[in-house]
Amino acid sequence: MLTFNHFNFNVTDLERSLEFYEKALGLKPVGKRIAPADGSFIIVYLGDGKTDFRLELTWLRDHPQKYDLGECEFHLALQADDYEKVHRHHEEMGCICFENPAMGIYFITDPDGYWIEIVPSK
Repeated sequence: MLTFNHFNFNVTDLERSLEFYEKALGLKPVGKRIAPADGSFIIVYLGDGKTDFRLELTWLRDHPQKYDLGECEFHLALQADDYEKVHRHHEEMGCICFENPAMGIYFITDPDGYWIEIVPSK
């Protein structure tokens, strides 16, 4: 049996991304940072405090340029207990990039252009 463990986004500015994910989604670092002595990369895992699923943010020293995300046909999805409140918060942050009212969902973008879907609780 396999179970989900984590999903990875590579980021160009780790501190900016950590700030965004906490402010926009309430995700906070779990565990300790992974960083070799040579400083070539840093990995930080983020969690929601409710589930074991983690988002891995990876910063690579030798990849300072923007990542090519293609057509952004992949995404991470989070479920909102208070969908309207979270939507207002994301509107205020200016990070909503696409809405589909007919489906009752919307997407936000992080500082590197990754799309994150927000869905209401069932």
